[in-house]
Amino acid sequence: MVAKTTTFIGLLLASSTNAFAPHMMQQKNSRLTQLSASKKNNDGQVAAATFAVASTLLLSPLPSFADGQTKEFKLPPIDYSDKSRCVLNSSKMGQANAARDKLYDLRECALSGVNGNEYDLSGVIMTKTDVSKATFREAQFSKGYLRDSNFDNADFTNAIVDRATFKGSSLKGTIFTNAVLTATSFDGADVENADFTDAYIGDFDIRNLCKNPTLKGENPTTGADTRLSANCGPGK
Repeated sequence: MVAKTTTFIGLLLASSTNAFAPHMMQQKNSRLTQLSASKKNNDGQVAAATFAVASTLLLSPLPSFADGQTKEFKLPPIDYSDKSRCVLNSSKMGQANAARDKLYDLRECALSGVNGNEYDLSGVIMTKTDVSKATFREAQFSKGYLRDSNFDNADFTNAIVDRATFKGSSLKGTIFTNAVLTATSFDGADVENADFTDAYIGDFDIRNLCKNPTLKGENPTTGADTRLSANCGPGK
């Protein structure tokens, strides 16, 4: 009798489990469907937010800043013990990122009249450097730190001077004919009598250059009107 009762109870439990299984499975599948839909919705919101931020960064007319334009930018001490420091050395590692195996420091060097034609001088650091009357035709100055130096009557024809800063430098009579001057700053520089004929300058940079009060005169070598050569009319 006990055996029969036990068998009956087992059959009853098995029957009850099978009876509730479809309902439990249906609830589980419904819950998974809800979770999947919620995840897709969240992923969609994240993707939309990411796209909005990326679009803002790519489409906003933000300026590109030249190296050394931030207030926090600090230079290391000059190594006066290096007697061969004040010599032009063309980079062999490519100008795109101004890559060099060591700091290219020409601060306080006297290089007036030097011939730097076709040199890759990317990443060079100049402060209180005299390169007046130097020729830098087809030279490359990517990411150049060219502050507080003398570039009077220098020739940058066909040169690439991108992401550089001439802040505080003297560029009187300097020639930039057909030069690439993208993201390059002339803030506080003296550009009187300079020639910017056919130079490529970004929209943001050209607006700042046109506001420079020293943008005037006539280049003594080419005869070009300085302000007109930079496409800065009377109202700009």
